[in-house]
Amino acid sequence: MIAPELMAAIRRIEIRSNRVVDSMLAGEYHSAFKGQGLNFAEVREYAIGDDVRQIDWNVTARAGKPHIKLFNEERELTVVIAADLSGSGDFGSVDQTKREMIAEITAVLGLAAMKNNDRVGAVLFTDQVETHIPVRKGRSHVLRLIRDVLAVTPKSKGTSLDMALRFISKTQRRSAIVFLISDFLDKGFEKALGLAAAAHDVVPIVIRDPRETALPDAGWLRLIDPETRQTVILNSGNAKVRRAYAETAAANEQQLLPLFHRLNLLPIQVQVGQPYINPLVRFFAARGHW
Repeated sequence: MIAPELMAAIRRIEIRSNRVVDSMLAGEYHSAFKGQGLNFAEVREYAIGDDVRQIDWNVTARAGKPHIKLFNEERELTVVIAADLSGSGDFGSVDQTKREMIAEITAVLGLAAMKNNDRVGAVLFTDQVETHIPVRKGRSHVLRLIRDVLAVTPKSKGTSLDMALRFISKTQRRSAIVFLISDFLDKGFEKALGLAAAAHDVVPIVIRDPRETALPDAGWLRLIDPETRQTVILNSGNAKVRRAYAETAAANEQQLLPLFHRLNLLPIQVQVGQPYINPLVRFFAARGHW
């Protein structure tokens, strides 16, 4: 039995996400991700402007007039949403946590896939696979994805992108679009990411909270790592401390982005508290010309 509060949250996300998809993303999504091939549709008489490379010479010889072959795009795609549910996702310095944003992005991507008749599934992970939802079609299936991202209580607080990517490579035999949604606060996943990118179309979606890149001037603070429970006490009123914190965050970012570039991956970067739709639209528009 789903709690009424959870049902209300799922419904709110579905309504909001449907508006986003219908008004801004449905066409962009279709343009960004092409089908896997072409299916023969019909033969018709050649018209001025048609591609001469499509002429069917056998039919042309029999009919005595040029005819061309027409094809339809084999549209059905497989989409896998890999969502990081580790402890760091429960952090939010504004009016939303990273996990809540992950749920909304999952909804938008799932509904966009559904409206394009694509199959969609999910791998929800920490440092283990918390839930594996095989690919299927349909609205009820997408609503299940949203529900699980919001409702699953992870057994672990840790993060292992390496494990998640290896699981996808092992279980997803058919080439898929893999949306990897995480804050990427992890190490040692570079090889697994490369292997997954060689077999699938991997799209990293990097979630950031503004307090992960800049400290406020708020005096002494106790910071607790939600995954390891390690505690650090620092004086955020000290400009040198704030600068060192920002430099460390920038250094981590400078390691991540060159990795994506080296693997020819086009990432989407979103920040909690800021509209995520703009980065998504820019990504789909860029992919349409990639």
